[in-house]
Amino acid sequence: MSDRKVPRRLDLWFERFMAIAATVNLGLVLFNLSYIHWRDLYLRSLPPIVRLYDPVKGIQPHRETDNYLAMVKSLEEQVSQTGLQSPQTAAKLEEVQQLSTEIIDTNPFASANKTGTLEKIKNRMRDRVSEESAKKAFAKFWSQPYLLKKGWNQEIEFFNSTIQPLIATNYYRQIGENGEPIDRFWLIDLPFTLLFSIELLGRSFFIKRRHPEFSWLEAILWRWYNLLLIIPFWRWLRAIPVFIRLDKSGIINLPSIRTQVNKGIVSNFAEELTEIVVVRVINQVQTSIKRGEITRWLSQKEAFRQYIDINDVNEVEALTTIFIQTVIYQVFPKVQPEIIAILQHNIDIALKQAPVYRNLQILPGVSQMQTQLSEQLATQIATNVYNAIVTVAEDPTSAKLSSQLMQRFTDTIGSEMQKKHVISEIQTLLFDFLEEMKLNYVQRLSQEDFEQIIEQTRRMKAQTKIQASAIVPKVRD
Repeated sequence: MSDRKVPRRLDLWFERFMAIAATVNLGLVLFNLSYIHWRDLYLRSLPPIVRLYDPVKGIQPHRETDNYLAMVKSLEEQVSQTGLQSPQTAAKLEEVQQLSTEIIDTNPFASANKTGTLEKIKNRMRDRVSEESAKKAFAKFWSQPYLLKKGWNQEIEFFNSTIQPLIATNYYRQIGENGEPIDRFWLIDLPFTLLFSIELLGRSFFIKRRHPEFSWLEAILWRWYNLLLIIPFWRWLRAIPVFIRLDKSGIINLPSIRTQVNKGIVSNFAEELTEIVVVRVINQVQTSIKRGEITRWLSQKEAFRQYIDINDVNEVEALTTIFIQTVIYQVFPKVQPEIIAILQHNIDIALKQAPVYRNLQILPGVSQMQTQLSEQLATQIATNVYNAIVTVAEDPTSAKLSSQLMQRFTDTIGSEMQKKHVISEIQTLLFDFLEEMKLNYVQRLSQEDFEQIIEQTRRMKAQTKIQASAIVPKVRD
């Protein structure tokens, strides 16, 4: 059974309701965060949304650009009433020309960080009338000769479909007393914050009643991620409790996502950690070689000042003694029959290859006698060897002579290896060998596919679980 507690039906519906509420709240938060950036898209596709949400962000129509579009609309009405060549239309055209120059000079798009939109407008107008100067392009476009030549209906259609939508995207955003743009999203977020706060207090109350030893702070932090739903800043972090709630309520299942996240984190961490550990170990060995510690390792005449001994015991010597005693007194007696069989087999082969024995095989009883002889000889050899080994191990004089032999052997090797040319060559070769290991094998470690290693580990754990579940304990009747 999973370690997750299965809630009762009412608790499950409550969890799902709160998860859906948190999801809706997160959607509103993301919409609010993206509104300014995507406002142009909303204006083209969903104008009612823009009219409804602009007041929340403190957005108002910009006075200059709005007045410009109103003047163009008035021009259209004038043309429809008196025609393009009337004095009234000429006056309207002159006003539009003047407003066009003012917009280019004052750049009312700058306050909304939409200077790029103004540049787009100027470029399209330049291309339309084939003028390099934006002011001259607007003046030419809003002139009677140009409009008569190109056709009023065609040119005003171009303006309404290409230029007017760009100008309409401009706006003015109010500034609050704190110097920041007005954002009234907190009014929309307030009901959700109150709901999540009440839920957090209720959960903390039940947790504290279930665990009296907890403080109120510990009870609140029991589900720490719910705190992200009520903080008034960094609202995008609410994605964390939303996904956790959706998973816990059973609305969505996130094990695959958790697996991928864990794999990514572990693989990157494992790669970096492996390289660091291997390189540090090799650097430590190289530093020891530079300090000349290899000479002391070989000579063993100087005590290692930086080596820490915790029990005044030579562990290597003690382990060797235990190993030898185990082999002599426990292992050897148990494998002695097999050793005798091997010796007997080799003695039989040696006798059969002897010319004298081949001549004696014609005599009766020789084969049986040879078998008994080889068996006795093999037994005697194995017994004598074992007794000799035991004698050497138990005899103080033999042990002392063996110790002297090893000491002499070690001293001789150390003295020979301490010769300047030998030790220098060894140090150089070892240092270069370790450097090559760093350049070659450590690079291979970084190139190794850690995701494949993690996948192998996951399959191994899954196989272990399957095998463990297959082992059913026997129950007595």
